[in-house]
Amino acid sequence: MIFPICGFDAKNAVLCPQCEGKVETGELTKADVDASILLAKIAKSNKEIETFSLYSCKEFQGNFILALAKNDIMKIRQSRTLYRLLQDQFKEKIWLVEADETDKKFIEDLFFPTKILAINAVWAEGIKKTKAVVSGKWTSKFPIDTKKVIEIVKNTRNLDIEIEFEDK
Repeated sequence: MIFPICGFDAKNAVLCPQCEGKVETGELTKADVDASILLAKIAKSNKEIETFSLYSCKEFQGNFILALAKNDIMKIRQSRTLYRLLQDQFKEKIWLVEADETDKKFIEDLFFPTKILAINAVWAEGIKKTKAVVSGKWTSKFPIDTKKVIEIVKNTRNLDIEIEFEDK
């Protein structure tokens, strides 16, 4: 497995001086460390997770945004069992995004499996806003908390996003 911290540190839940220095300088976050240790623990009993690559993890109000390799995300999305296993280990909701992706792809990943019809940059009163048009109609049973998505995009990508549904 590939982690933001040393593999040895992740498996033993203790940081070496080099990784500790990265945390102190802000190069790594506490969420990076926590997610690495948790995934290493899960990988001991699940061979599929042993091949994953975690590039980073951001924690925002109890939400964990895991930046993984594209293939790893596909494996998780294709296996409900694997997704539940990961979700049960993290205290709060996990969001799976591809590492080093564009803002558009990041937003699409947050809305998975819902289809995004368009993502546009809109200028309003001299402020750039990103507008995402979501397929379908909003109902109280809509599976994704759009308010959380707005907060996550603002805090991780520094984008002001407005979410609109195709059918009003």
